[in-house]
Amino acid sequence: MAEDDLDALDALEKEAAEFVKDAEIDRILKAFKLDAYAVLDLQPGVPESDIKVQYRKKSLLIHPDKTKNTQAPDAFDRLKKAQTELMDEKHRERLDEAISDARMLLIRERKWTVEHPELKTDAFAKDWREKTKFVLIESEHRRRKQLKAQLQEEGRQQKREDEEIDQRKRKRDQEQAWEQTREQRIGSWRDFQKGGEKKKKKKEKPIG
Repeated sequence: MAEDDLDALDALEKEAAEFVKDAEIDRILKAFKLDAYAVLDLQPGVPESDIKVQYRKKSLLIHPDKTKNTQAPDAFDRLKKAQTELMDEKHRERLDEAISDARMLLIRERKWTVEHPELKTDAFAKDWREKTKFVLIESEHRRRKQLKAQLQEEGRQQKREDEEIDQRKRKRDQEQAWEQTREQRIGSWRDFQKGGEKKKKKKEKPIG
């Protein structure tokens, strides 16, 4: 094979590799980001070892240092976040529960049994993914609402604490001011007493 042909083949292979990377970056950015399984292109319920392998494979493919795609950093960050979420046992349990709830909602809505043959079709799988989005969005809305209420309550509590601190400070300032004027008050009282004694002496009549 001629050298020119080898160069052309090498260029085509590089172009194909970039196409694969671009396609994966596009897929990650379009994936529903509340569903970490979708971001990593994994089936729900896979073992932890599969999550690690899939993340390593995907991260090496789209790493910003290995592609000129300007969206690679965003896709890489989203991939890393998805992997972190799935490696968190509590987060993964909540996600698995939401996915399971979405499936049961569809079954109830359609009045099927868990043995219904349509459950194994691609059409149901597509509907399941859409219902999962709905469940996850609702769950996220509830979480944000609870967080907002919690922050508001914390804000009210902080305000009460600040008011109590301010009241204690004012009380201390009043007590300090009272102590600082104590000598002045005592002096004024002594002067008043002395003045009273002088008036009494003037009023006394001499004997004889």
